[in-house]
Amino acid sequence: MEFGIVELSRLQFAATAMYHFLFVPLTLGLSVLVAIMETIYVMTDRPIWRQMTKFWGLLFGINFALGVATGITMEFQFGMNWSYFSHYVGDIFGAPLAIEGLMAFFLEATFVGLFFFGWDKLSKVAHLTVAWLVAIGSNFSALWILIANGWMQNPVGAAFNPMTMRMEVTDFYAVLFNDVAQAKFVHTVSAGYVTASVFVLGVSAWYLLRDRHVELARRSITVAAAFGLASAFSVVVLGDESGYSATHSQKMKLAAIEGMWESQPAPAAFTAFGFPDQEARETHYAIHIPFVMGLIGTRSLTIPIPGIAELESQAETRIRSGVIAYDALMHIREARENSDPLETARFEEHSADLGFAFLLRKYIDDPRQATQEQIVQAANDTIPTVWPLFWAFRIMVALGFGFIATMLYFFYRASFKGMNFPRPALHLAVWMIPTPWIAAELGWFVAEFGRQPWTVDGVLPTAMSVSALSMTEVALTLAGFVVFYSVLFVIEMGLMLKFIRKGPFEDVAETDAWMIRHNERLTGRHIADAMPAETRP
Repeated sequence: MEFGIVELSRLQFAATAMYHFLFVPLTLGLSVLVAIMETIYVMTDRPIWRQMTKFWGLLFGINFALGVATGITMEFQFGMNWSYFSHYVGDIFGAPLAIEGLMAFFLEATFVGLFFFGWDKLSKVAHLTVAWLVAIGSNFSALWILIANGWMQNPVGAAFNPMTMRMEVTDFYAVLFNDVAQAKFVHTVSAGYVTASVFVLGVSAWYLLRDRHVELARRSITVAAAFGLASAFSVVVLGDESGYSATHSQKMKLAAIEGMWESQPAPAAFTAFGFPDQEARETHYAIHIPFVMGLIGTRSLTIPIPGIAELESQAETRIRSGVIAYDALMHIREARENSDPLETARFEEHSADLGFAFLLRKYIDDPRQATQEQIVQAANDTIPTVWPLFWAFRIMVALGFGFIATMLYFFYRASFKGMNFPRPALHLAVWMIPTPWIAAELGWFVAEFGRQPWTVDGVLPTAMSVSALSMTEVALTLAGFVVFYSVLFVIEMGLMLKFIRKGPFEDVAETDAWMIRHNERLTGRHIADAMPAETRP
């Protein structure tokens, strides 16, 4: 593949986006876990839960600050590297991002300060309210960003305006309640909850292995295992929902994930293992599980799933239809107010395929002059590289089921074995800490790489979306981002490790104090019960 400005711009955005997403899942999950811990503290008045809230809240704060720093730079890239994308779909894509900044980010940022500096200034209930508002703000932030991203995957509620040459909102309700966006939101935040649960589980296991902060670690494992188990099941269920949505909105992505070169009769089998060969257009040594893909993709046993070859043929047909739409569009643009109603009708009939005509702009300036070979090549471009998608998806799924098994085991030990955990299991929990980040990054890779060659699926090709920059300019900014993010990564890891090693020093003393007060209350009640009724206080 020729490496040009488009590929370099994609590399830059991929590097910054995937680096930023190292912080997002932990922020989403820890915000809720910390709020749960503080809720238990307010309900029980046990200092150990206060210390847990403050300790895990400190790690949340470090991660939140670094996440903000990496997220802000990303938004500048839309105007810097993807200016035509911003111009073409800014009316739709920009609205959720603006709402995210006004509604979610400011809410989150405001109450984060109150959370850290309000312990001695707010009542318990008021501070607990702040903790939950931080968690709600974090999740609202993810909601609006995923609405924007979901629209790129499934562009509903918008139409192309021939006069402005832009996509414009026609139904904001449809954009807001886009099926793909809603499934992606719940799937993504659930993955964040799993990430935080594995993180808390692993750090707590590390404390138990070193016989430090035992009471805090045991209770943290109990909360993390219960919360993580529910979240891990949610990830799998919503992942299934995403597969079902892809059957309707992104058929090529689904076929590529499956390595499904030819259409499968109903009910389609799921390929558990194999080696996709894009040149030969077959998957070698494939191991199939009957019926499973049909159930995931269609919720039925009677609906077939189209393969890559059939979808490529459909893309070629849509490219030809798009050329008609492009020709009518050019006539409308030339005539302006005096456009021929027949041309307008011709454009409207084929306007849904206009984006497919734009695929030809990679090879020729005027799609109407494209040759048969160029049309075939453009249709072939709609097939993403299969083997990375195939394996990324399967590794992600395997990790997902591993999280369920791990959380189920620790939940069982915490609930029925007196919070006693074998040392091999604790070692496993420590080594598992990086795995949810691997799964989350693979999930985003599947979502974004699988959409290629589109920036907005079926509407705007990636090759048309970039800014008119030189290779040198993009390379220099990429190098700058790499250096900047590497420094932030070192700071993040240094701070996190420092405070994890330091730990919450006060927990044992405050727990003992609570036990003394608790025993005094029990002793007082026992003495009162033993007194004659007429002399009891």
